[in-house]
Amino acid sequence: MSTSRLQHIKDHLLGEYKCAKMAAPYSPLTTHVLNTGIGVPGAHMALSLHRLDPSTSLWNLLTTGTTNDDGRCPGLINREAFTPAVYKMRFETGQYWESLGETSFYPYVEIVFTITDHSQKYHVPLLCSRFSYSTYRGS
Repeated sequence: MSTSRLQHIKDHLLGEYKCAKMAAPYSPLTTHVLNTGIGVPGAHMALSLHRLDPSTSLWNLLTTGTTNDDGRCPGLINREAFTPAVYKMRFETGQYWESLGETSFYPYVEIVFTITDHSQKYHVPLLCSRFSYSTYRGS
């Protein structure tokens, strides 16, 4: 394994340790973008969080952000604002791949999910390459 790959793994692990020790605002909803095409975090990807208004069937923008060097976007939503509802995270994958000098089949990815128990913690990662993506509900 190359020295740069080992350094990347070390930085990744230390980054998680530093984030855990920092006084970052707690968010019951987290995400992590992974570039599975080359096996690195999806750093500096723009994203937004929306909530569906059931009375109008319109999406209300709650927040926008950009993933950090580790592919995470801390502080998406606070506990008070996190209510049972249908949510959507939109990831600007086309811009991300373009910033890497690549093209992508998907200009953006939207993950829509339902929260019924807002007392739980939800982790909604995005694993993506230029021609595919997947997600799952973590904790």
